[in-house]
Amino acid sequence: MEKQCLHITNGNNLTDFLKELDFKDDILTWQEMLCEGPTIAKIDSDEFIELRIAFLKEHYNIEVDEKDMKHELAKLDNVEEYSEINLWFDYNLFCHINLLGIINLLHQKEIKIPLYLICSGRVKGEKNLKGLSELNSGQLKSHYKNKIKLTSKDIDLAIALWRTYCGKDHNIFKPYIVEESNFKYMSNCLKAHLERFPHQNSGLGNIEANILKIINENDVKSINHLLGYCLNYQGYYGYSDLQLNLKIKELSLFYTVSDESIRLNRKGHEALLHQHNFALEINNNMPYGGVNRLEYQFSEEKNRLIKTIFNAN
Repeated sequence: MEKQCLHITNGNNLTDFLKELDFKDDILTWQEMLCEGPTIAKIDSDEFIELRIAFLKEHYNIEVDEKDMKHELAKLDNVEEYSEINLWFDYNLFCHINLLGIINLLHQKEIKIPLYLICSGRVKGEKNLKGLSELNSGQLKSHYKNKIKLTSKDIDLAIALWRTYCGKDHNIFKPYIVEESNFKYMSNCLKAHLERFPHQNSGLGNIEANILKIINENDVKSINHLLGYCLNYQGYYGYSDLQLNLKIKELSLFYTVSDESIRLNRKGHEALLHQHNFALEINNNMPYGGVNRLEYQFSEEKNRLIKTIFNAN
């Protein structure tokens, strides 16, 4: 009997798309946002699951059904049924941190069968980067046909990056930014990650600064209008509407909402001009793996993270 392959997707939208295109093999849907919240290296553990369930409930009021989650992951318990595993993940940071987690889970479960990457991004004839769920059926099938087999070096890289993400020194990512691999967009994602930390002068991460720039440079009518801009113009982050809505709310000290528009206030302009460090006022201490956001600031001059030292007075 011919063995099946297993598809691991980046969410329900893509899983449904594959089913519509009559993909017959088993699909494991990965429902996580490991780019935010605490993580530990050992994914294949009750401690990891409990940590993530608590975070998602506290920060986003997401109720994770632990039974359903474990049922989905149980598809990895009988991998001898499969000839290969296909990893369907987008070009952005959101997906790449999840991808690192998945590869490490497979490693920890000692799964040795071939891994293939189907990754979206630049598409011939398209101006903007595209997610897999944004492709048409022909483009998606073409991506699958041209999938890339991950080498042992690629897998070792993913293992090292995950351990770094779960560790306390994220400057260790810097040498990996220039390392060649079959993860075409990993360098962009690692740079984007380091720039999520508060800028040394403004206290804004890249995501926060981008939101304020959108308000400053566009005729934004409402919070929903702003959210639409943020979803479409966030570069390599790939954040969901849930995440960006929280960001917009956190930044409310920088803008004024009227019946017809949203405008930056004085603090908003000061932040964009780097005239004051607002990190403590924003007070976003989101854990990124093993590090809390306010522990470090990003130095543009040194192009690295530096330990945060706030004035006591």
